Amino acid sequence: MAYGRLVAVRTIHVIGIGAGDPDQLTLQAVRALRGTDVFFVLDKGEVKSDLTRLRRDMLDTHLPEGGYRVVEARDPERDRRAGGTAYSPAVGDWRSARAGIYERLIAEELGEDETGAFLVWGDPALYDSTLGILEEVLARGTVTFAYDVVPGVSSVSALVARHRTGLNRVARPVQITTGRRLAEGFPEGVDDVVVMLDAHQTFRRYADQDIDIYWGAYIGTPDEILVSGPLAEAAPRIERLRAEARERKGWIMDTYLLRRNPRGD
Repeated sequence: MAYGRLVAVRTIHVIGIGAGDPDQLTLQAVRALRGTDVFFVLDKGEVKSDLTRLRRDMLDTHLPEGGYRVVEARDPERDRRAGGTAYSPAVGDWRSARAGIYERLIAEELGEDETGAFLVWGDPALYDSTLGILEEVLARGTVTFAYDVVPGVSSVSALVARHRTGLNRVARPVQITTGRRLAEGFPEGVDDVVVMLDAHQTFRRYADQDIDIYWGAYIGTPDEILVSGPLAEAAPRIERLRAEARERKGWIMDTYLLRRNPRGD
Protein backbone atom coordinates (compact mmCIF):
# COMPACT_ATOMS: atom_id res chain seq x y z
CA MET A 1 0.00 0.00 0.00
CA ALA A 2 1.37 3.41 -0.96
CA TYR A 3 1.14 6.31 1.41
CA GLY A 4 1.19 9.93 0.33
CA ARG A 5 3.76 12.31 1.78
CA LEU A 6 2.48 14.30 4.73
CA VAL A 7 2.17 17.97 3.83
CA ALA A 8 3.20 20.49 6.48
CA VAL A 9 0.47 23.01 7.27
CA ARG A 10 0.93 26.28 9.10
CA THR A 11 -1.41 26.62 12.08
CA ILE A 12 -2.74 29.77 13.70
CA HIS A 13 -4.24 30.05 17.17
CA VAL A 14 -6.59 33.01 17.71
CA ILE A 15 -6.46 33.27 21.50
CA GLY A 16 -8.82 35.32 23.63
CA ILE A 17 -6.73 36.74 26.47
CA GLY A 18 -9.36 38.50 28.56
CA ALA A 19 -9.58 42.17 29.43
CA GLY A 20 -6.06 42.58 30.78
CA ASP A 21 -5.58 40.42 33.87
CA PRO A 22 -3.13 37.52 33.25
CA ASP A 23 -5.21 35.45 35.69
CA GLN A 24 -8.20 35.66 33.32
CA LEU A 25 -6.58 33.34 30.77
CA THR A 26 -8.34 30.00 30.59
CA LEU A 27 -6.48 26.71 30.84
CA GLN A 28 -7.24 26.16 27.15
CA ALA A 29 -5.63 29.52 26.35
CA VAL A 30 -2.52 28.65 28.38
CA ARG A 31 -2.20 25.33 26.55
CA ALA A 32 -2.46 27.16 23.23
CA LEU A 33 0.21 29.65 24.33
CA ARG A 34 2.55 26.79 25.22
CA GLY A 35 1.99 25.19 21.82
CA THR A 36 2.87 28.35 19.88
CA ASP A 37 6.17 29.05 18.11
CA VAL A 38 5.58 32.67 17.06
CA PHE A 39 3.31 35.35 18.52
CA PHE A 40 2.20 38.13 16.18
CA VAL A 41 1.59 41.52 17.81
CA LEU A 42 0.41 44.68 16.08
CA ASP A 43 2.03 47.73 17.63
CA LYS A 44 -0.40 50.65 17.99
CA GLY A 45 2.33 53.22 18.57
CA GLU A 46 3.97 54.80 21.61
CA VAL A 47 0.72 56.11 23.08
CA LYS A 48 -0.73 52.60 23.35
CA SER A 49 2.52 50.83 24.18
CA ASP A 50 0.82 49.66 27.39
CA LEU A 51 -1.19 47.20 25.30
CA THR A 52 1.94 45.57 23.92
CA ARG A 53 3.47 45.44 27.39
CA LEU A 54 0.35 43.79 28.82
CA ARG A 55 0.56 41.08 26.16
CA ARG A 56 4.21 40.45 26.98
CA ASP A 57 3.37 40.34 30.70
CA MET A 58 0.85 37.61 29.97
CA LEU A 59 3.41 35.62 28.03
CA ASP A 60 5.98 36.04 30.81
CA THR A 61 3.42 34.89 33.36
CA HIS A 62 2.50 31.68 31.57
CA LEU A 63 5.57 30.73 29.52
CA PRO A 64 9.19 29.91 30.41
CA GLU A 65 11.46 32.94 30.33
CA GLY A 66 12.81 33.42 26.84
CA GLY A 67 10.85 30.44 25.58
CA TYR A 68 8.87 32.25 22.93
CA ARG A 69 9.31 34.52 19.90
CA VAL A 70 7.35 37.70 19.25
CA VAL A 71 7.10 39.40 15.87
CA GLU A 72 5.73 42.95 15.91
CA ALA A 73 4.31 45.02 13.06
CA ARG A 74 2.84 48.50 13.03
CA ASP A 75 -0.95 48.56 13.02
CA PRO A 76 -2.33 50.57 10.07
CA GLU A 77 -4.06 53.84 10.90
CA ARG A 78 -7.82 53.98 10.54
CA ASP A 79 -9.69 57.09 9.41
CA ARG A 80 -11.64 57.78 12.60
CA ARG A 81 -13.07 61.00 11.18
CA ALA A 82 -15.23 59.06 8.74
CA GLY A 83 -18.89 59.05 9.69
CA GLY A 84 -22.27 58.37 8.18
CA THR A 85 -22.09 56.46 4.91
CA ALA A 86 -18.28 56.78 4.88
CA TYR A 87 -17.88 54.77 8.10
CA SER A 88 -18.23 51.24 6.67
CA PRO A 89 -15.89 51.87 3.69
CA ALA A 90 -13.28 53.33 6.08
CA VAL A 91 -13.47 50.23 8.28
CA GLY A 92 -13.25 48.01 5.19
CA ASP A 93 -10.11 49.79 3.99
CA TRP A 94 -8.51 49.43 7.41
CA ARG A 95 -9.34 45.72 7.59
CA SER A 96 -7.88 45.12 4.13
CA ALA A 97 -4.69 46.92 5.16
CA ARG A 98 -4.50 44.70 8.24
CA ALA A 99 -5.08 41.63 6.08
CA GLY A 100 -2.01 42.58 4.04
CA ILE A 101 0.08 42.75 7.19
CA TYR A 102 -1.25 39.41 8.48
CA GLU A 103 -0.56 37.84 5.11
CA ARG A 104 3.05 39.03 5.13
CA LEU A 105 3.66 37.98 8.75
CA ILE A 106 2.33 34.46 8.19
CA ALA A 107 4.18 33.98 4.90
CA GLU A 108 7.54 35.41 6.03
CA GLU A 109 7.74 34.73 9.76
CA LEU A 110 6.01 31.36 10.18
CA GLY A 111 7.58 28.13 8.99
CA GLU A 112 5.39 25.66 7.11
CA ASP A 113 5.32 23.30 10.09
CA GLU A 114 5.12 25.99 12.80
CA THR A 115 2.27 27.41 14.86
CA GLY A 116 1.60 31.11 15.21
CA ALA A 117 -0.84 33.00 17.41
CA PHE A 118 -2.72 36.29 17.55
CA LEU A 119 -3.58 37.41 21.08
CA VAL A 120 -7.02 39.03 21.06
CA TRP A 121 -8.31 41.27 23.85
CA GLY A 122 -11.43 39.84 25.45
CA ASP A 123 -13.11 37.26 23.23
CA PRO A 124 -12.34 36.88 19.49
CA ALA A 125 -16.06 36.50 18.71
CA LEU A 126 -17.18 39.81 20.23
CA TYR A 127 -16.48 43.07 18.37
CA ASP A 128 -13.11 41.94 17.08
CA SER A 129 -11.94 41.79 13.47
CA THR A 130 -9.28 39.06 13.64
CA LEU A 131 -11.41 36.17 12.38
CA GLY A 132 -12.77 38.15 9.44
CA ILE A 133 -9.29 39.34 8.51
CA LEU A 134 -7.87 35.80 8.55
CA GLU A 135 -10.71 34.69 6.28
CA GLU A 136 -9.81 37.52 3.90
CA VAL A 137 -6.17 36.40 3.90
CA LEU A 138 -7.21 32.83 3.06
CA ALA A 139 -9.50 34.09 0.28
CA ARG A 140 -6.55 35.84 -1.36
CA GLY A 141 -4.96 32.43 -1.86
CA THR A 142 -1.32 33.46 -1.52
CA VAL A 143 -0.71 31.69 1.80
CA THR A 144 -2.47 28.69 3.33
CA PHE A 145 -2.94 27.80 6.97
CA ALA A 146 -5.39 26.21 9.38
CA TYR A 147 -6.65 28.17 12.35
CA ASP A 148 -8.61 27.60 15.54
CA VAL A 149 -10.23 29.90 18.08
CA VAL A 150 -9.81 29.91 21.85
CA PRO A 151 -12.58 31.86 23.62
CA GLY A 152 -11.66 34.41 26.24
CA VAL A 153 -13.19 36.38 29.10
CA SER A 154 -14.74 39.40 27.39
CA SER A 155 -14.66 42.92 28.81
CA VAL A 156 -18.44 42.55 29.11
CA SER A 157 -18.14 39.52 31.40
CA ALA A 158 -15.33 41.16 33.37
CA LEU A 159 -17.34 44.38 33.76
CA VAL A 160 -20.40 42.79 35.36
CA ALA A 161 -18.23 40.50 37.49
CA ARG A 162 -16.35 43.48 38.91
CA HIS A 163 -19.66 45.23 39.64
CA ARG A 164 -21.12 42.02 41.12
CA THR A 165 -24.20 42.11 38.93
CA GLY A 166 -25.65 40.14 36.04
CA LEU A 167 -25.99 41.05 32.40
CA ASN A 168 -29.74 40.49 32.36
CA ARG A 169 -32.66 40.29 34.75
CA VAL A 170 -35.07 37.39 35.15
CA ALA A 171 -36.82 36.57 31.87
CA ARG A 172 -35.52 39.78 30.29
CA PRO A 173 -33.25 40.15 27.22
CA VAL A 174 -29.93 41.96 27.10
CA GLN A 175 -28.44 43.67 24.07
CA ILE A 176 -24.79 44.39 23.30
CA THR A 177 -24.28 47.35 20.99
CA THR A 178 -21.95 50.25 20.20
CA GLY A 179 -21.97 53.91 21.08
CA ARG A 180 -22.68 54.71 17.45
CA ARG A 181 -25.86 52.61 17.56
CA LEU A 182 -26.91 53.89 20.98
CA ALA A 183 -26.80 57.42 19.59
CA GLU A 184 -29.64 56.40 17.26
CA GLY A 185 -31.89 55.59 20.22
CA PHE A 186 -32.30 53.23 23.15
CA PRO A 187 -33.04 49.74 21.73
CA GLU A 188 -36.73 48.86 21.57
CA GLY A 189 -37.98 46.24 24.00
CA VAL A 190 -34.70 46.03 25.91
CA ASP A 191 -33.97 47.52 29.33
CA ASP A 192 -30.43 46.13 29.82
CA VAL A 193 -27.94 47.40 27.24
CA VAL A 194 -24.17 46.87 27.19
CA VAL A 195 -22.30 49.51 25.22
CA MET A 196 -18.85 49.06 23.71
CA LEU A 197 -16.67 51.23 21.47
CA ASP A 198 -18.18 54.51 22.68
CA ALA A 199 -15.71 57.34 22.19
CA HIS A 200 -18.36 60.04 22.71
CA GLN A 201 -19.91 59.09 26.08
CA THR A 202 -23.31 58.59 24.49
CA PHE A 203 -24.80 57.63 27.87
CA ARG A 204 -25.12 61.38 28.58
CA ARG A 205 -28.12 61.52 26.23
CA TYR A 206 -30.11 59.41 28.67
CA ALA A 207 -29.18 61.11 31.94
CA ASP A 208 -32.75 62.43 32.33
CA GLN A 209 -34.17 58.90 32.43
CA ASP A 210 -34.47 56.45 35.34
CA ILE A 211 -31.40 54.40 34.36
CA ASP A 212 -28.53 52.93 36.37
CA ILE A 213 -25.06 52.67 34.86
CA TYR A 214 -22.25 50.20 35.56
CA TRP A 215 -19.11 51.63 33.95
CA GLY A 216 -15.53 50.41 33.83
CA ALA A 217 -12.29 51.45 32.15
CA TYR A 218 -9.01 49.50 31.78
CA ILE A 219 -10.88 46.54 33.29
CA GLY A 220 -8.60 43.83 34.63
CA THR A 221 -5.49 46.02 34.67
CA PRO A 222 -3.78 47.96 37.50
CA ASP A 223 -5.37 51.15 36.07
CA GLU A 224 -8.93 49.84 36.42
CA ILE A 225 -11.64 52.42 37.21
CA LEU A 226 -15.19 51.48 38.20
CA VAL A 227 -18.28 53.67 38.70
CA SER A 228 -21.90 52.65 39.24
CA GLY A 229 -25.15 54.26 40.32
CA PRO A 230 -28.05 56.30 38.96
CA LEU A 231 -27.00 57.68 35.58
CA ALA A 232 -27.93 61.27 36.41
CA GLU A 233 -25.56 61.20 39.40
CA ALA A 234 -22.80 59.03 37.94
CA ALA A 235 -22.50 60.65 34.49
CA PRO A 236 -20.59 63.79 35.63
CA ARG A 237 -18.16 61.68 37.67
CA ILE A 238 -17.57 59.30 34.76
CA GLU A 239 -16.92 62.22 32.40
CA ARG A 240 -14.35 63.67 34.81
CA LEU A 241 -12.58 60.38 35.51
CA ARG A 242 -12.58 59.45 31.83
CA ALA A 243 -11.07 62.79 30.82
CA GLU A 244 -8.39 62.56 33.53
CA ALA A 245 -7.49 58.97 32.59
CA ARG A 246 -7.29 59.77 28.88
CA GLU A 247 -5.08 62.77 29.59
CA ARG A 248 -2.82 60.70 31.82
CA LYS A 249 -2.46 57.64 29.57
CA GLY A 250 -3.25 59.02 26.11
CA TRP A 251 -5.90 56.35 25.44
CA ILE A 252 -8.84 54.68 27.13
CA MET A 253 -10.81 51.46 26.76
CA ASP A 254 -14.14 51.45 28.57
CA THR A 255 -17.41 49.51 28.59
CA TYR A 256 -20.68 50.07 30.39
CA LEU A 257 -24.06 48.54 31.15
CA LEU A 258 -27.18 50.73 31.13
CA ARG A 259 -30.05 49.29 33.19
CA ARG A 260 -33.40 51.01 32.76
CA ASN A 261 -35.56 50.69 35.85
CA PRO A 262 -39.11 49.32 35.52
CA ARG A 263 -41.72 51.85 34.51
CA GLY A 264 -44.96 52.09 36.38
CA ASP A 265 -47.19 51.85 33.32
